[in-house]
Amino acid sequence: MFRPLITGLFVLVLAAMPLSNTASAGMDLLPMPQTGEDGMHIQPWFHDSFLDLGEDLKEAQAQGKRLVIIWEQRGCPYCKRTHEVNLRLPAVVNYIKKRFVVLQLNMWGDREVTDFDGEVLSEKQLANKYAVLFTPTFQFFPESLEKVAGRSGSVAEVVRIPGYFKPFHFFFLFHYAFDRGYEEQPNFQRWLSAVGNELDEKGVKYDLWADELPKNLPRKYL
Repeated sequence: MFRPLITGLFVLVLAAMPLSNTASAGMDLLPMPQTGEDGMHIQPWFHDSFLDLGEDLKEAQAQGKRLVIIWEQRGCPYCKRTHEVNLRLPAVVNYIKKRFVVLQLNMWGDREVTDFDGEVLSEKQLANKYAVLFTPTFQFFPESLEKVAGRSGSVAEVVRIPGYFKPFHFFFLFHYAFDRGYEEQPNFQRWLSAVGNELDEKGVKYDLWADELPKNLPRKYL
């Protein structure tokens, strides 16, 4: 049976756990990411943006993808963990690259960003406007600019997850957002419980705390 973990509790429990520097040994991993002068991790496949969120969403829409913002900051241990564990798993990265335009923003950054409502703010001002309090924070937006309707991103977002998720939860969070699971089930944990029950029925063994995904995930999830 799937072992549910309440989202907030999951993040808090992880905050008390020791961090390792890399994912588990023996896995086929992508190269370790580098960090820039601003302390942010570099992913070459992240979106190279002019920082106009409306234009970024339009570009994502034209590609049949969704827009997600990842808020980070220098020295963030769970941002580091996200990049050095989750985003080194090929199945995770391949799924995200095919379906999302990923925009990385610095919670304390000074670059100017144009919000969906037209307001131009620095990254740190936008983080304050959006009430981003933790890093990493993941903000997912609707599939079309029409659904944003000129509202601020903090109002238009469809899913927000603050904190670090282990790979299993992290991977299925992107499924939840892309498949619009929030429309039928606004509680991510309950939605994920249904996925876990399906995996149980198919005999797929998984470990919620592992630094890797199950070996035999059904093709529909990849």
